[in-house]
Amino acid sequence: MAHFNRAVASLPGRERIARHPHGGQVFIHATAEETAGAYGIWETFSAPGTGPSRHMHTRETEVFRVIEGNYRFWCGNEMIEAPVGSVVVLPPNVPHHWRNVSDGMGRMMGFVTPGGFEHFFLELERAGAATPEAILPIQNRFGLVEIGDGPDP
Repeated sequence: MAHFNRAVASLPGRERIARHPHGGQVFIHATAEETAGAYGIWETFSAPGTGPSRHMHTRETEVFRVIEGNYRFWCGNEMIEAPVGSVVVLPPNVPHHWRNVSDGMGRMMGFVTPGGFEHFFLELERAGAATPEAILPIQNRFGLVEIGDGPDP
C-alpha cells in the first residue's frame, strides 16, 4: 500500500477544472492517488438555485465547507441551513442533496474520504456527459445512487 508522505499543493491558475452535472465548475485540488487513497478534495461553484438532485454515495463520507453564499442541505429527514463558515458532514448510504439558496454564486470546498469520488467530475468533463443517459453509467461506476427529486423533507 502506498504511503501519503509528501505535500499536495493545488496552486492558483493550475487547478484541474471540471464540472458538476448541474452546470457548476469544480476545481480539483487533491486526488486519491496523491493522498494514498485518504482524501479527494475539490472546490465547487454553484449558481443561485442549483445543486445536485437527491442521491447517496455508497463508498465515501462527504464534507463541505461553505466559503461564499448560503446553502441548504437535506440529509435523510433533516434540513440544515448552512451560511458562510458552515461545515456539513454527510454520511455514506444516506440520501442527501444541497442547493445554493443565495442570490449570488456559491462556493464550497468538498472533501471525500476515502478519496476517489473526485474523479467523477473529471470523468464527466472528459466524456462530455451532459444528459441523464450519458451521466448514469458514470454515476454507477462511482457508486453514486440517484434517488430522484421528491419533496424535500
